[in-house]
Amino acid sequence: MKKEDLSKLSVEDLKKQIASATEALGKMKIGHKVTPLENPIVIRNNRKAIARLNTELTKRENQA
Repeated sequence: MKKEDLSKLSVEDLKKQIASATEALGKMKIGHKVTPLENPIVIRNNRKAIARLNTELTKRENQA
C-alpha cells in the first residue's frame, strides 16, 4: 500500500489493517518454518507494510 492510499484511510481502518496484516505475517512465518515459501520476500514486504501502517497511525495520534 502506498503512502497516498494510507493517508485516505481512517484511524479505525488503519488499526484493522494492522491487525489483519500482523495476523497474516504470523501465519506466513509459521507456514514458512513448516514448508518453505516459494517466495520468502513476501514476509519482508508484509513486515514493511505493517511498519508503514504503524508509522501513519503514530503520525495521526501525535497530531491529535
